[in-house]
Amino acid sequence: MLMILRTRSRSSRNEKLSHLRPLFQRKSLATVSSFQKWRDTPAESTRMATPTKIHLDVKDIGIFKVKPQSTETAAKTSELLQDNHTNHHVLFNNSGFHNHIVHHVLSLYGVGAPASAIEKGYRDNVSYQRKLDPANEKVVEEMSKPELYKKYLGKGKHYPDFLVFWQNEMDRKGWENVLNEYLFSRSEQAEDLLTRLFAGFLHPLIHLGFGVEFKQPAIIAEALAQAAVHDNWVSLYLHAVEAATAFVSPNSKTVPNLIDEIRADKKLTSAVEWDDGNKVRDGILKRAPDEMIGYAKQWTVEEGELEKKTAEMIASSIWFTASAQRPPKQVKFDFFLMHCVNCSIFFPTFNTQSWLSNESKTRLLKFKVYMDLALYASRRSPALHPEEVATYVPKLLEAGDAEWPGLFNRLFEFNDDGHAIKLARTVAFAEKMMSDGNYDAEEWARIKGSMWEKVGNMIVDSVEDSGAKWVRSAGFEEAWRGIGDRPRKGKL
Repeated sequence: MLMILRTRSRSSRNEKLSHLRPLFQRKSLATVSSFQKWRDTPAESTRMATPTKIHLDVKDIGIFKVKPQSTETAAKTSELLQDNHTNHHVLFNNSGFHNHIVHHVLSLYGVGAPASAIEKGYRDNVSYQRKLDPANEKVVEEMSKPELYKKYLGKGKHYPDFLVFWQNEMDRKGWENVLNEYLFSRSEQAEDLLTRLFAGFLHPLIHLGFGVEFKQPAIIAEALAQAAVHDNWVSLYLHAVEAATAFVSPNSKTVPNLIDEIRADKKLTSAVEWDDGNKVRDGILKRAPDEMIGYAKQWTVEEGELEKKTAEMIASSIWFTASAQRPPKQVKFDFFLMHCVNCSIFFPTFNTQSWLSNESKTRLLKFKVYMDLALYASRRSPALHPEEVATYVPKLLEAGDAEWPGLFNRLFEFNDDGHAIKLARTVAFAEKMMSDGNYDAEEWARIKGSMWEKVGNMIVDSVEDSGAKWVRSAGFEEAWRGIGDRPRKGKL
């Protein structure tokens, strides 16, 4: 196992809501036959989403229901997403940087943004996207043969081919059956693609989550194609942890318990170096694989625990991401840890899918936590300061700017690629989840009560502040160079 994990793969790609009351109330690239099928059913295609057609219903606002959306906004959002689907590659350059338009637009739509704000978010990011080339029909045909399918994996130039392949499969079988067959059937092909979802700092899995949450088969097809063109070195780690769990008895260790133990392990914490290209692959899994596996394998999910363990995963990812500060430096969030949070919101939706077995839901959740723990360790296990959350003083306190509606309103106008609104939406959702589930008494519940909204303020204040929007690898002193000290002090 050590030898496998130490094998180095080729380099991975480096990677208006003022009227709201407080919360708590692709031309198609399909083959000729599939395009003909879509064209010949115009009435149906305008009424529902298909593997080639984005169509948002006003009721499809996602799991975090802030307010109903208007027909106008649903239509405009569908139009923008269709333009992205038809014209843009899922990676915007040859270095593997991700197209975040789907994530950005749907996050804004999900928290009640008006059409004008959603179109602004789209226009802010469309200029640098990579043009989507036509699919190669011969390649698409070869992908239906498992022995030939393999040779196209991990190659970004084959995204258009994989996209059409998955669209054709969904036309024939339905998207739910396609996901069960190609991700959860335990076949060699499924095992490979499932673990590729966790590559690229969880981006394929995030993309899949948006597709399932907002009921858009075309976005699900994008997610599968995105996964297929990512590297798969992460498979070695995930399967090694899974194998090691066979020798672990059920235990009560929580994610915060394991984070604390990882932080205290000097060998693991120092296994990653600032100059490592990929700090999980080239650091943690090269220099301390046994230690990393040893911690990850201890997080277990027993029968009947899925819902609570999902809540633990979501709340814990927010706890360690928000707490990874370095006073007196400005409040900033770690760019990589943020993806643990942004991915977490989709798991309650996965858990409600009747077509997905409980075994597969549990396995997906475990893999997510295994990755969360590795991503934390790979940032050199940053010291956590939950008191930074508990005592945080929002920058704006007037006219509701520091409450969720005001925070969302500020992000509607903020110019970024969607990371900030994704992060804030997840934290606001988590606050409601914790309240609805009465989880505050749980040992792993480290963010409670007013702390949730304080995290929201930390997010918005930090990205609006001077300097870089994010720090990268918060456990390193080097990550904080260039980040200024805080100009103000205070406690609530």
